[in-house]
Parts: sequence; structure tokens; C-alpha cells
Amino acid sequence: MQPGKTSWGSVCTVLLCGVLLSACHGLREEDNLYMALGGEDGIRVITDNFIRQIARDDRVIDHFEASNVQRFRDKMHEHLCLIADGPCTYTGDTMIDTHTGMGVTEGDFNAIVEDMMAALDEAGIPIGTQNRLLARLAEFRGEILYR
Repeated sequence: MQPGKTSWGSVCTVLLCGVLLSACHGLREEDNLYMALGGEDGIRVITDNFIRQIARDDRVIDHFEASNVQRFRDKMHEHLCLIADGPCTYTGDTMIDTHTGMGVTEGDFNAIVEDMMAALDEAGIPIGTQNRLLARLAEFRGEILYR
């Protein structure tokens, strides 16, 4: 190739690299569950919605009657933030320690999942993002049931 001349192959390569890099950057932001949930503010809204849903749910409210609501709010916020890959540290008890003695049944667990889904709907979280969060929460099922 002559000096000062650019080949179409070089131009296409540079453009393709630019497109791929910007696509990768966009995927990283979209794939970040914390950001998809609305970041810090979004998780606060979801947590508050969730607490209201539980308070209205006769199927499970008895499991929470002795709870310190502010502590539950703080630890639930930390937990959601952490499992959504947010910049948080969870300072609460393990799920096993928290649920030991509660006797949570599958029916109770399913009711809580429904309450979380309603909280996410109320916050305007898209179903795909809801499913991503619920899949991560479902990983704790064995640490919660029948303790």
C-alpha cells in the first residue's frame, strides 16, 4: 500500500472494533442487575414495597410479627443490593441463622415470592429483570425452608 493511503480493510477493521467495544460496554451496563433494578434508590423502593406487601399478607405476616421492622428493612436492602452485584456489604445473619425456628414451609416461601413479585411490579421493574433477581433469591431456598 502507498504511504498516505488507507485501505478499506483497515477502515472496516477500525469501525468494527469500535462497534464491538461499544456493544460490549452497553452489555455490561444492561447486564448489571443492580443498575437494572434502579441502583440504590430502586432497591430502597423495592425493599419498602416488599415490606408493605408482607404486612398485608395474612399467609406470612405471623412470621414477621416479632421482627424489628427497621432492622429487617436495612438488612433486606443490603441483601438485595449484594445479590444484585451492587456496591454493598451484607452485615446481617446468615439465611440459615435468620430462618432457624421459623418453620417456613413451601407455601410460606411461595407467598413471599409472590410478595416480592408484587413489590417489583409496583416499582415498575421489567419482567426479565424480575426473573433475574428472583433466580438469585431462589438460590437461598434450601437455607430458608423447614428450619
